[in-house]
Amino acid sequence: MASSSTRISRLLSRSSASLFSRGGKGYLGTGFSRYSTATALEEEPIKPAVQVEHTQLLIGGKFVDALSGKTFPTLDPRTGEVIAHVAEGHSEDVDRAVAAARKAFDQGPWPKMTAYERQRILLRAADLLEKHNDELAALETWDNGKPYEQSAQIEIPMLVRLFRYYAGWADKIHGMTVPADGQYHVQTLHEPIGVAGQIIPWNFPLLMFAWKVGPALACGNTIVLKTAEQTPLSALYAAKLFHEVGHILYKWNHAHLLAGLPEGVLNVVSGFGPTAGAALASHMDVDKLAFTGSTDTGKVVLELAARSNLKPVTLELGGKSPFIVCEDADVDQAVELAHFALFFNQGQCCCAGSRTYVHEHVYDEFVEKAKARALKRIVGDPFKSGIEQGPQIDSEQFEKILKYIRSGVQSGATLETGGDRLGSKGFYVQPTVFSNVEDGMLIAKEEIFGPVQSILKFKDLDEVIERANNTRYGLAAGVFTKNIDTANTLTRALRVGTVWVNCFDTFDAAIPFGGYKMSGQGREKGEYSLKNYLQVKAVRYV
Repeated sequence: MASSSTRISRLLSRSSASLFSRGGKGYLGTGFSRYSTATALEEEPIKPAVQVEHTQLLIGGKFVDALSGKTFPTLDPRTGEVIAHVAEGHSEDVDRAVAAARKAFDQGPWPKMTAYERQRILLRAADLLEKHNDELAALETWDNGKPYEQSAQIEIPMLVRLFRYYAGWADKIHGMTVPADGQYHVQTLHEPIGVAGQIIPWNFPLLMFAWKVGPALACGNTIVLKTAEQTPLSALYAAKLFHEVGHILYKWNHAHLLAGLPEGVLNVVSGFGPTAGAALASHMDVDKLAFTGSTDTGKVVLELAARSNLKPVTLELGGKSPFIVCEDADVDQAVELAHFALFFNQGQCCCAGSRTYVHEHVYDEFVEKAKARALKRIVGDPFKSGIEQGPQIDSEQFEKILKYIRSGVQSGATLETGGDRLGSKGFYVQPTVFSNVEDGMLIAKEEIFGPVQSILKFKDLDEVIERANNTRYGLAAGVFTKNIDTANTLTRALRVGTVWVNCFDTFDAAIPFGGYKMSGQGREKGEYSLKNYLQVKAVRYV
């Protein structure tokens, strides 16, 4: 299988969101604009080719109702209409899920079976995820609003790749023999940490499912995962696949039955943050917590974990990533890449290049071309072929984005294009570009999480380094330059967890991801993520 970054490049090279400029070709050749798309948004939305099968909680290997019997609606962001009613988990349901996970860890076979057996089950699950690519992609797009082509051709293949990657790690986790003073034999053991509580966000539900679940299972842990209340459907469907039974054919046509996950190993609770999320974060029988979401919520999660049983916490939080276009840049390529860095996934990306710093010598040209590119962006029903941008996740996020746009105008930034809703139904926002943005403006300081590009001007490297680092965030950054010395200077100076040079949002299962400062703590993906789910035990023999 090709790497995740290769798959992204292949897909985007066929669209107007290519990492490298294609001279305005691709989807742009259709002649669509944000204005011609508005009429299309009034059409009846496409009916997804998938049935919603799972709306209950998954506890102990079985789908069950919430003890309260309560449900909540999950909405189609294209229209605001109800897709399905999903079980609303509360603290008592979290208690049930944690008890099932504790029993599976203390008494069940999962942590005790050979690492090779765990690997085979994870590989089988990856095969099933791949087999059900289209159903998973349809649920992801229906519940979230992202383009179906993005879900089906980028994100589900990345999901599969991640689980195959972690399956490969399962039988390669081991301790060390340590030389020590005196007549001793010393060894370390790397053991699963226990019951892992995991809380995932709504912007990339299935990818965050993989980032959390993959390393935890590879290390032999059991899990209670809380989905985002906006997007519960795809994770429930994926978790069901992990429990299916399959078979592997050996030589001479001898079939061997391969079970899915033992019951209680992977539990999924849908519900809201202040109830189910808080109960999971503060639970005394959860040994480890992992959270992806906003920085403000991350603070609450960390406090709840500390006030309960001082469980270790991994946090992947917000960002306000600088994208720096240097004086020597090919402006056409820089415009295309900066556009992708910001507008990908409707701008709902924690590492979005949301502060576009452009050298003063190319600033005016860049602004004009960035405006033109935004005007050509195709917004519409995400199930239609060729759509680049779907609706925002819900009315709350929609209104928040429009509030920031009004703030930008009021603070004196120049609104080059966009700035309003698109169509009369659903949560669509016009691709928006601001120029003459200053560092002190809210649109340059706070995480908008929407399709709003802020373009700032700089004079030299020392200045842009100081300004780029002058933020509470430190998740990622982009650098666009032809000069290797400039690239090296910036990559070393920027206080962020990831720097992309002449690319952006290129991910791979093996590459760690996480932030500096208030963008989080710990790393996800790659070998580094395994440490989040292991305890180290020292053993000394005389």
